[in-house]
Parts: sequence; C-alpha cells; structure tokens
Amino acid sequence: MLRARPLGEADRIFTFLSTERGKIDAVGKGVRRAKSHLAGRLEFGNECELQMHRGRSLDVIVSADIVRSSWERLVEPERFAVAQLVAEFIDAFCEPDLAVPDVYALVDGMLRAVATHDDPRSLVPRFSLRLLSVLGLEPPVDACVRCGLAFEDDHAFVDAEMGGFICASCRERWRDLIELDADDLRNLADLAAARLSGRAAVRARPRVAHAVEQLIAHHLGRKPRTVLS
Repeated sequence: MLRARPLGEADRIFTFLSTERGKIDAVGKGVRRAKSHLAGRLEFGNECELQMHRGRSLDVIVSADIVRSSWERLVEPERFAVAQLVAEFIDAFCEPDLAVPDVYALVDGMLRAVATHDDPRSLVPRFSLRLLSVLGLEPPVDACVRCGLAFEDDHAFVDAEMGGFICASCRERWRDLIELDADDLRNLADLAAARLSGRAAVRARPRVAHAVEQLIAHHLGRKPRTVLS
C-alpha cells in the first residue's frame, strides 16, 4: 500500500501498486472502525493479497491477507521518510491501471532494503536512477544529451533542464551547473547499472546524489514533497 486518504466518516481510499494492474485506487469500507476486519492489514508498505469487486467509480476491497509486512521497521522515522519518498515517486510517475512489473519488483526490493539497511537514505540515489531506467527516462551516463558525444577528459555537467548530463563544449559559461569529475562519472555509471551486471554500486558520492535529486525534480516538475532530514 502506497498511501491512504479518508472518505466519509468510516471509509478510506487506498492507493496500491499491484502486480497485475499497476497503480490502482480502491475503497476500504468501514476500515476506520475499530472492529473492521481490514484494520491493521492495510498498513503503509504492506504487501497484501486483495480480493476486490468493481464499484461505480472505484474498486471496493472485500478482503486483504498480509503476504509480507515491514510496518514495524518502516515506522521508524528515518526509514518511514525514505519509504514515503519512494511512494511519492511511484504515485507521481506511474499511470493508473497500467501494469509495470519491473517497477513493482524495484519497489518491493527497495522497501525490503529500507526496512533493514543501517542508512536507508543512502539507497535513494540508486533507486531513483533505476526507477528512471525502467520507466525509460534515464539519460545516458557516458555521453552528452545535447551533442551525443562522449565526455571529454572524463568531465561532465548536470543540466537538469535537459534531463541529463552535458559536456564542457555544450555548457553555457554563465550557467552555474554541478560539475562531475571522473570518479563521479564512474560512481554514476555504477549506480545506474543493473544488479546482474556485477558492477552495481549502492552509495552515491555527494555531487552524484545532488545530480540525481535534480534529475528527479526535473521529471516530477517540482521538488519532492517528502523531505529527508
């Protein structure tokens, strides 16, 4: 479950990411009542098996069985903030009723990692790049998005307005852009690499983390509402 909002006096509208239909909204009837059989099952971050029936405008949840719950760990403040950021990205980037199995697998792995990692915030840059990749939005990390040429002298600049990285020749000198050196570019490539490649990195260098934040804000059209302390 990604998020929930109240409906009337006793109901809630839940937003889920599902394996079969992607992002969906559904109503939990009476879920805010203490005796509801759904109470405690539809917690944030829980993986559930749902039975629903079609309503006039929204599906209605009939039953929910917990497959896996990370709530007790995710409720810790730092973990919760990171998990909320993940949910915000998915809610913003994924269209309703469009199956996205790669995104589902990515989110599932991320929430598992957030629930157990000593420094969950450090996982965000890699998750962000992998999310852009599976959505087809990731820019090349070894060539300029303007001219298409490989970076000279292993230096590049972050051009969030272009949604990627540019070379020194394409940079307007008057613009104050984040500069990435050779080590930053290697770190960026390793962060973006699929795990199966054998060279995937988890931790981002400071400038790389800032660069990824700018790219996400560009595609969101705003800064994330969830703020990590």
